[in-house]
Amino acid sequence: MVNLGYKVLVNDGVRRHTDMRLPDGGPIVSSPVASTLILGEHDAVLVDPPFTQEQIQRVGDWIERSGKRLAFIYATHGHGDHWFGADTIMRRFPDAAAYATEKTIAMMHQQATTGRAQRWDADFPGLIPDSPVVFAPIPADGFTLEGHHCEAIEVGHTDTDDTTVLHVPSIGLVVAGDVAYNGVHQYLLESRDGGIQSWLAALDIVEALHPRAVVAGHKNRALPDDPAILGQTRQYLLDAQRLLDEKPTPLEYFDQMLALYPDRLNPGPVWYSAVALLS
Repeated sequence: MVNLGYKVLVNDGVRRHTDMRLPDGGPIVSSPVASTLILGEHDAVLVDPPFTQEQIQRVGDWIERSGKRLAFIYATHGHGDHWFGADTIMRRFPDAAAYATEKTIAMMHQQATTGRAQRWDADFPGLIPDSPVVFAPIPADGFTLEGHHCEAIEVGHTDTDDTTVLHVPSIGLVVAGDVAYNGVHQYLLESRDGGIQSWLAALDIVEALHPRAVVAGHKNRALPDDPAILGQTRQYLLDAQRLLDEKPTPLEYFDQMLALYPDRLNPGPVWYSAVALLS
């Protein structure tokens, strides 16, 4: 049995069509989003296809250049930027089967309808293709890529509800979706009512897998997929919770988080999360 490998393609963020601006007047931009290709000798698994037409084309070309047959697609959670491109990818690579957990699929149905109308198409008009929900529930025991087991691990709420990671034990790989961030500011808009505590518990689940590589769904492409990002994600949450508990103004919170994490990409989520949680 040939060992597996993996590669990551990070698509840059896209400017949101919104009247909101950063405190310095700068635009609000989506976070860079990572797609992972797990590679066997002949076949491959794509984790988290992106969401705009340009990003999807780039990922499709990347898959084609790999020379592998795309056998599976997996989505780690229901946020549209991690799966809206699946239908387009499957039409280009018709051998692929798309899997997600049942709870993720339920969120996909919301994101593909009211979610698109209220958020995605408003923020990114004309950029997202049709996004029917093409995913089937992942088998209880996962699936295999050339004899290597790939399993979905449900971890609950992280930056949204009902999130998962894809675990490939034979190579110590965790494709973490939004459970872990790597050099990018974390999205806390959905963290009310104990969301940060749930996210911390999810990190415990992933750490217990003792991964040798962890791919974040939102990452700085210049940074390695070091399992240390689990601890970094945890510390960011602890710092955010401490500051939120102090009930600062949105601007005070924004300034303090950027002072603590000056090298993280994309301050947009810090600002709009602060406005929502502290106003």
